[in-house]
Amino acid sequence: MTAPLLAVEGLSVRFRSGGRMLPAVDGLDIAIAAGETVAVVGESGCGKSVTALAIMGLLPAPPDCAVAGRAALDGVDLLSLPPEGLRRLRGRAMAMVVQEPRTSLNPVFTVGDQIAEAVRVHTACSARAARARAVELLELVRIPDAARRLDDYPHRFSGGMRQRVMIAIAMACDPRLLIADEPTTALDVTIQAQILDLLGDLQARFGMALLLITHDLGVVARMARRVVVMYAGRKVEEAPLRPLFAAPRHPYTQGLMRASPHHAPAGGGRRLAEIPGVVPPLDALPLGCAFAPRCPVAFDRCRDERPAVLPAGDGRLAACFRAAGEAAPA
Repeated sequence: MTAPLLAVEGLSVRFRSGGRMLPAVDGLDIAIAAGETVAVVGESGCGKSVTALAIMGLLPAPPDCAVAGRAALDGVDLLSLPPEGLRRLRGRAMAMVVQEPRTSLNPVFTVGDQIAEAVRVHTACSARAARARAVELLELVRIPDAARRLDDYPHRFSGGMRQRVMIAIAMACDPRLLIADEPTTALDVTIQAQILDLLGDLQARFGMALLLITHDLGVVARMARRVVVMYAGRKVEEAPLRPLFAAPRHPYTQGLMRASPHHAPAGGGRRLAEIPGVVPPLDALPLGCAFAPRCPVAFDRCRDERPAVLPAGDGRLAACFRAAGEAAPA
């Protein structure tokens, strides 16, 4: 088998709080092939964004944060690189688009300056060449009248246009891996569709891998080839898109499907079902399965023992005793 472009193995992230190190991500494995789209889904607080920041090397330094495991990009372990080595890779081999471009773009510099800076950091080009490349990138992300808009400040752009600028910055050096962390959450539905179409077109054109982090199952259905479901910092299910949507194995994934308006029948004949309770805080994780307190089919073993992530048929993985074929005792 061809080695994956990105191989995350046993990723663990812990944050210091009140004199304790609390687990935000615990033993996560993800593999992404070149050109593949993998979606990571789950509620807020499940560790999705922390995973992305760990891969990019953007988490706080020790002792406030401890990162362990392996995250190899083209065979290079990102977690063992010194800061200078990571800076050389960030923006060139891998890039990230964040949820809220308003807080990521510097309000006192023009968008042209900010795109050109991303180009010049990684290439030995002149200021004029970097500016010309910035125009090309604005045209690439479909901003009209790109040459004129280059000298506008971020506040002159709408939310969707600012997100296009962020994508232009991410694409400055044709990365092989693009991480998109909730790229459409702050946008209205029409603009969401345009941004997703843009990401899909760029991926097809440049053959990059896309790690898509979202809580929106409609976005997952539109973009992903494979899905990783996270809960309380752990992977609870992984499967190809169609089998996952047709018959999810883990009770948490089943709950997400029932709570999604994208899975309601036409005509509104079924009410959406909420998942009772909330994701447990990091300092109060249950002894066994973290989802057991909210799970409608949990039994005693679920509360006492943490299930491992094991094959669950049809190329799936699931961290659930029932998905592994175990039945509750009579």
